[in-house]
Formats: sequence, structure tokens, C-alpha cells
Amino acid sequence: MIQITLDVINNIIKMSTAFLAFVALILIFLFRILNVISTPQKPIIYSKDANFFTALMKMAPLLEIPYTPTRLWGFSGHVQTIVHSVIGRFKCPWPIGERIHLTLADNSLLTYDLYQPLEHKYEDDVTLAIVPGICNTSESVYIRTFVHYAQCHGYRCAVLNHIGALSSVPVTTSRVFTYGYTNDFHDMLRHLCERHPDTKVVIIGYSMGGNIVTKYMGEKEKEKVSNLIGGISICQGYDGIQGTKWLLNWQNFRRLYLYAMTEAVKGIILRHHKILLSEEAKTTYNLNEREIISAATLPELDDAYTRKVYGFQTVEELYKWSSCINYFEGISHPMIFINSKDDPLIPDTLLEPVRQFTTTHNKTAYIEMAHGGHLGFYEGGLLYPNPISWLDRSLVAMIGAIVCTHAEKTAKPAD
Repeated sequence: MIQITLDVINNIIKMSTAFLAFVALILIFLFRILNVISTPQKPIIYSKDANFFTALMKMAPLLEIPYTPTRLWGFSGHVQTIVHSVIGRFKCPWPIGERIHLTLADNSLLTYDLYQPLEHKYEDDVTLAIVPGICNTSESVYIRTFVHYAQCHGYRCAVLNHIGALSSVPVTTSRVFTYGYTNDFHDMLRHLCERHPDTKVVIIGYSMGGNIVTKYMGEKEKEKVSNLIGGISICQGYDGIQGTKWLLNWQNFRRLYLYAMTEAVKGIILRHHKILLSEEAKTTYNLNEREIISAATLPELDDAYTRKVYGFQTVEELYKWSSCINYFEGISHPMIFINSKDDPLIPDTLLEPVRQFTTTHNKTAYIEMAHGGHLGFYEGGLLYPNPISWLDRSLVAMIGAIVCTHAEKTAKPAD
């Protein structure tokens, strides 16, 4: 009887030990994924231009203090990225604006939403022209939150809706948006400046939109609107060819993110299949609907659809044309770039060119964050973050620095 009791006790001890070991492994895994032992860190700023750097630090003093992510999960780039893509922003407002429809030269229907400043205006009339990330629009949560915050600080906002991305707006020609096509944005800017000829324009791009904004700034053959005074790029990868190579491997779960982006773009194409995959379109562009539907990655989808519609022989040719890294030398306006080192989509290798560019060119700055993920930058709190992110607060301050830099440039010399 005593032996049986001892055996039972030993079994219980073994089971308890195994359970505790399992719990310990789970906790270690969670601590590693959530990165909770990390500490807040100050942004690292790269800039050659002392005057531009001074203006930036004067208008954005929060760049001198550590960024504090949400304590329990904000130090994980993966969690920040997933929360951003699934939830967006907490307590998101829905700003009221005017949707403007433009029929372009190729008969494509382009829309952008225009939001007027609230409560007060600065002495200068400033408009923020915003380009959302891939498959995103003015209705995306993070865009709505920033627009409302910028309105409350006296800025007018114009948000480009990528062709095909809004389910309520029909596609009228056999194309949707793509990574490096800046003509839609240029047409929006021209129309915006015709409506508000005295405004000053700062352009802002998120992720893919950051690539479009930067490429637009550097395109020498494209005459910019005269109202343009500067731009900001957020969380982009700069080089489509190299970036795609990284996304195609499983390191840091990048292949999963690539799959999600592929399905989002494919979903837009299939949603408008009556126009995009009509018999006329398939004949004109030699499209194979089965190849488009079965594409498992963006390069496969771009090979089956995008490159053909936009007139490229290969995907590499499309990506080279699209990548803003090939247009850096044409940038002549003030430009600020923002990336986080824990962005799971963008490895550190892709950030080296922008570091080099901003340390060799005037009126440019690169702000590198230790944390923030891809477009996350949630701030404060233990589990529930502040409703306004670090990124939203920083952008409004950086816009002020660009406006001040422009004012100093155009100011008349003292008597």
C-alpha cells in the first residue's frame, strides 16, 4: 500500500515537473516574441544638413526623448505590425470630407478625399497630400486617425484612393494601382492645387505610398506642382528587387506577410474582374486568368498581370522602374524618411541606402526607430495604447519643420 502511494506521488511530481517545464517554455517563447525585456530608446537621426536638423529638432522635440511602446506587446515588431493591419488605431474617428472624382486621360476613374482644417488655421495655408499603403484608402483606420489629428492642428488633408482599392468606386479601365506609378498622384496634386492655388503642399506616403511619394520627388522628367514644399516617407523598403528577395524567404515570417499582401492585391483584381479580366482586356494584354488566380506570391501575380498591363517585359524591369532608390538623386525638395528596425517586412540591409543618402544630401533626414513594427508605433499604456500614436504626433511636428524650412528659404533678407 505504501509502495502504491509512493508511485502515485512520484507520478504526480513527474507530471507537475513536465507541466512546469511546458509553462516555462511557453513563457520563454512569449518573452522572446513579445521582447518585453527591451527598454525604450531614442530615435537615431541621420542628416547632413545642420540647419535642417536644427529646424527638425526645434519643431519635433519628441525626437530627443525615448519612444515608449505599449509595455506588454509594443516592443514586438510582429505584434505591432499585426495589430496595425487587423485593428489599425484605437478609438478611431471618422472625419467628414468631400470625395472628388477625376476622369484621367486614359479614362480611368480616380478619387481622392479632401478634408478641411478644424477649429483653427495657421497663418500659412498648408495641405497634406497623403498616399496610403498597398490596398489602403482614405477609409483605412490609420489614415482616418491621422487625418483627424492633422485637421485639429489646422491642416487641410487630401488622401489619394488607389484605383481599385475602394469597393464603392468602380474601375473603368483595365488597370489598378501599382507600386511605382506616380501619374495618379500627380493628377491629384494638380487638381488639388487648382482648387487651392495659394496652399503649400507637404506630401506624405505610408509603406508603398512612401515609395510613390519618394519616386515622385525624384522624377526629373516630371514637372512638380509649384505648391510642393517637401515630403515624408514612412516604413517603405526603397528597393523592390532586393525587397522582394527578402520577402520570398521564411526568415522572420516574411513569407507569411507576402502571402497576405498577395491575397489582398489579388482580391482587388478579382473584385473588379468584369473589367480587369474581360475578354477584351485578356486579349489586349495577353492575360491568363488561371495564372492570376493561382499566383501565390506578388512576383507571380505581377508576372501574370501587372507587368503586362503596364507594358514591361519582365517583373525585374517593372520593379526597377518602380523602386524609388533609383530616383534619389533627383530629389530637390526637403525630405524626411522614417523606418523602424524591428519592421518584419523590411530588413536592415534595405535601410543602408537611405542612411547614405541623407548623410550626403542637404535638406534630408532619416529617422530610425528601434521599435514600431510596420506602421504601428503604438505608444504608452500597459496593454491598451494611447489613441494617438507616436507616429501621428511626430508627423505633425515634422510637417512644421518642413514648413519652417520653406519659410526661411523664401524669407526676404533683412534691411
